[in-house]
Amino acid sequence: MNMIQLLEASEGDELFLLGNEAAARAAIESGIAVASTYPGTPSSEIGDVLSKIAPKAGIYFEFSTNEKVAVEVAAAAAASGVRSFTFMKHVGVNVASDSLVSTAYTGVEAGMVLLSADDPSMFSSQNEQDNRHYPRFANIPLLEPSNPQEILDFTKYAFNLSEKFKLPVMIRTTTRISHMRSKVRVGETQKIKRRGQFKKDPGRFVLVPSTARTMHKKLVKKIDKISRIVDKSPFNQIYYKGRRVSKIEDSAYGIIASGGAFNYAYDLVNEKELPIPILKLRFTYPFPERLVHRFLECLDEVFIIEEVDPIMEKEVLSIIGERNLKVDVHGKLDGTFPKIYEYNQDIIGDSIRKLIRFRGQGKIPEMRLPERPPTFCPGCPHRAVYYSMNKA
Repeated sequence: MNMIQLLEASEGDELFLLGNEAAARAAIESGIAVASTYPGTPSSEIGDVLSKIAPKAGIYFEFSTNEKVAVEVAAAAAASGVRSFTFMKHVGVNVASDSLVSTAYTGVEAGMVLLSADDPSMFSSQNEQDNRHYPRFANIPLLEPSNPQEILDFTKYAFNLSEKFKLPVMIRTTTRISHMRSKVRVGETQKIKRRGQFKKDPGRFVLVPSTARTMHKKLVKKIDKISRIVDKSPFNQIYYKGRRVSKIEDSAYGIIASGGAFNYAYDLVNEKELPIPILKLRFTYPFPERLVHRFLECLDEVFIIEEVDPIMEKEVLSIIGERNLKVDVHGKLDGTFPKIYEYNQDIIGDSIRKLIRFRGQGKIPEMRLPERPPTFCPGCPHRAVYYSMNKA
């Protein structure tokens, strides 16, 4: 993608973008003044794009010393009244977690969005941790897009949500979503507010115990308000026989899915013409309990399809227990779906076949592709370190 074209595209233009390029465009459309990151696949292309176009766009861009510094730079900007965007791979959020959790307490004045690019199957990482856990203990909202258009739309929404509730917002992508390419209709770019002003407020920003206790109480109230929004969010939708529907009739089976796992489930159900409704969750924390409850009431059995940990599955089991629903749950915990690695349509199909018989072939025939062993990404700062060590 031509970087200048990405920057200067007009509202309504359609571009063929990577998920990460869509995230960069969304940040520009949202009027960010500051962007910060520590590079790491699968988030790297966002920084590649923004670093090149930042001078022309009037954005301060920083490859930070580490992810903690990146979050603190973004938090400082947002606390000073200018929008900021920080992004990193999933393990980078571990490094940033101290600052992230504290920023949730202090809050922000302008929109602040953190994009976490998770890596199911560990294509370029040392683990495949599921960063959907972070919003739950940091008490910040979470959005999960499933394609580049949704990355653009959700990132823009996340900035507005952040500004409304004065909270950082997390977006969780995965390697497959970050690196998939599709047509994206871009929107209008906002005018950037470049100069901020930090107003001293020790009773808010200095988190000594007495302040932290007060701010935690306020944080819980914010999340309670957001939980009332999420049940009515247009981002959470039901699909049946390839169409969006507002409600469903009683059904033997249903599917609840999020992120990239939804794509595989949707394709399987439609290709095999299975009469199974799918609840697609994209605003996933706070969890939309009322919406999920209404969906479950119409079912005898439900499949929970998610990568990597059984987070939604546990939420669903909690709802069923609290409301005494008679619904059987099939997910990772009962062994229906694998507990590790990235999913695909074959994996989901084989798992559902354990309980439902449907027509058609099993696995899609594999193509013989040339091997492409892992290597360091272009510009990776670690390459020079290892080169120097080998020379020494």
